[in-house]
Amino acid sequence: MDKENKSSDTIFSPELDRRGFLKLSGGAALGAATLANPLAALAGNDDDIDFEVDDSWSDNKLWRKVKKLFVLDKDSVYMNIGTTGSMPKEVLKNYDDYNKTIARNPWDYDGEWGGWPYTSGLVERIAPQFGCDTHELIVSRNTTDGTVSMLHGLDLRAGDHVIATHHEHVAVTSPLWVLADRNGVDVEYVEIPVFPHSEDEYLDAIAAAIRPGETRLIVVSHITYKTGATLPVKRICQELAIPNNIVTLIDGAHASGMLDLDLHDLDCDLYAASGHKWQCGPGGTGLLYVRDNAERIADFLGPDRKPLWAVNSSLAHLVGAFGLQWPLQYKGNDNYPALRALADSCDLWAEIGRDRIEARDLQLSALCKEYIRDSFPGAPIYSPDVEGLTSGITSFNPFGDPTDGALVTEFRDRLRQEYGYIIRYTDFPIQLDDPADTYAIRISTHLFHDEDDVAGLVDAMSDLYQDMVV
Repeated sequence: MDKENKSSDTIFSPELDRRGFLKLSGGAALGAATLANPLAALAGNDDDIDFEVDDSWSDNKLWRKVKKLFVLDKDSVYMNIGTTGSMPKEVLKNYDDYNKTIARNPWDYDGEWGGWPYTSGLVERIAPQFGCDTHELIVSRNTTDGTVSMLHGLDLRAGDHVIATHHEHVAVTSPLWVLADRNGVDVEYVEIPVFPHSEDEYLDAIAAAIRPGETRLIVVSHITYKTGATLPVKRICQELAIPNNIVTLIDGAHASGMLDLDLHDLDCDLYAASGHKWQCGPGGTGLLYVRDNAERIADFLGPDRKPLWAVNSSLAHLVGAFGLQWPLQYKGNDNYPALRALADSCDLWAEIGRDRIEARDLQLSALCKEYIRDSFPGAPIYSPDVEGLTSGITSFNPFGDPTDGALVTEFRDRLRQEYGYIIRYTDFPIQLDDPADTYAIRISTHLFHDEDDVAGLVDAMSDLYQDMVV
């Protein structure tokens, strides 16, 4: 198990002490009934179910109303969306209804969802929001489902050269290891800059690794989970990959639901995304984009290779007859209520405005970095603060020894236990050959946060730092 899932997401559940309760900004205690059953708060409140944005609202009014769409615990401030988001009230209610429909009539779902494969209308609702055609989108189980399926579905052979970066998630590095070990694929991990001044530094690092005629695939994160750097994937695709006939696979786990994505504009071949993180859908949901039935992949790989096997499908043998979408969509029985609830979450994002959400996330992230610089002068911030390279993730380390993982772990745990702020940490090499990993506090700011949440977090971190170090 990788460190992302094993150590840095450990959950602690002691009651907040008095110190934390007093320091937690804006936290009013919920009623006992609501705490026991958050869905009870939805009963009889139609305003929470049918959310519509009024263009006359000010930005402050809009985000106040958006914040009320969520059932997050009022006794804490949740800032770990990079691990998992929180379903809005209307999505929760609908998800509950969908499960009841299937429990009541598990044969044809009361005839409400169309025929097999019971995703009728979902892709048609979601695809336009991500800038792609309906035949190019599959509603998947998560980013890992998409990346692993694509990496093992591509016809990669011994001696093929694959480029990744040294900050990829295990959902990419694990299947790449299998391809290298089993098939003899030559995987190269390129060192990308942690403190970049421009997009060109990423382009230069990847361009230097390309071997004309040998490099078959470039796989990179749209937003790295370790530092929150947004890579210039459109330029990587258009300036490096396409001119060299290289297939591109983008890990978009942290971009879906945070950025206003246009997959056609990015010009990648494959894009795997998460539904349960920044998109705030149910667990076990995601999105997979395959450009134009992999026609360009076929051109890039050549006539002697099959472009893409539907390895994670019960209907792989029907690809020739039906194209890629249906076989990739059908993986045996699926969690159809979750897939429908994901579409509901996507529709809510569309109503709020994906461009608005992106701007809000970046605004709060910039504010977080500003407050950290003021309160922790000289502390390294590992998330780029360069236009075009930023995201809703902020990673930094307030301590003198950034390789001291125990200190960062204690800081994370006490920040929750004593102050009520829930964040996580990541660990990574700054340079590829670093003898020890750097540890960083990772903060996620999203549409259900406000400026007071950010200020309160930095104040709490400053107070805790003084208590631990001074």
